[in-house]
Amino acid sequence: MRLLLVRHAESVGNSERRLQGRAEYPLTDRGLHQANELAAALAPAPVRAVYSSPIRRALDTAEAVAGRLGLTVEVAPALQEYDFGELSGLTWPEVRERRPLLVEQLLGERPEFPDYPGEEGREAFRTRVLEALWGIADRHERDEAVAVVTHAGPIGVFLLDVLQRGYQRPIPFRLDNASLTTVEVGTPEPFRPRATLIGLNDTCHLSPGRDADRATGR
Repeated sequence: MRLLLVRHAESVGNSERRLQGRAEYPLTDRGLHQANELAAALAPAPVRAVYSSPIRRALDTAEAVAGRLGLTVEVAPALQEYDFGELSGLTWPEVRERRPLLVEQLLGERPEFPDYPGEEGREAFRTRVLEALWGIADRHERDEAVAVVTHAGPIGVFLLDVLQRGYQRPIPFRLDNASLTTVEVGTPEPFRPRATLIGLNDTCHLSPGRDADRATGR
């Protein structure tokens, strides 16, 4: 089966370069246009279900896709973005002002993630995301495709698992707003991977000038 992994369209938090995490921001006008273009691109695909993070920027993107396909969005709380704790919603200049050491660590080359005050915890995040996405794959037949609208963090964590890489910095993927990443999931067999990454960060469906990601926030 195919997992069509979608990063949500551009939000106000993206446009303001905020570390969004679980903080709520609506889609911008540009984001609404991206969501509609994405929905049009997926309309011919044999998509059987649309799953979404409950965070508004993802859910609004998913509803545009599901509406075009004649489906109902299935909300999955485990698809939420990483909880950055006290820093959620701050702009990067604000993060630098409050936690200069954290920014210094982020700009460094160490593989460990820095500590965010009040954060979710990386292993807890990884566990919930993998359980959610592999669980969705297991619920569908081999000839089916499903769309999963979520955030850069969960998509990145899942791709690292698909590629059998450890969860550490730097995350080697660019995932733009309203991008499409495709994973083919098969039946596990000896000496063969369970899944294959066949498309990464596809933004060909977006109008010229609208596919550049302006944000570091998720």
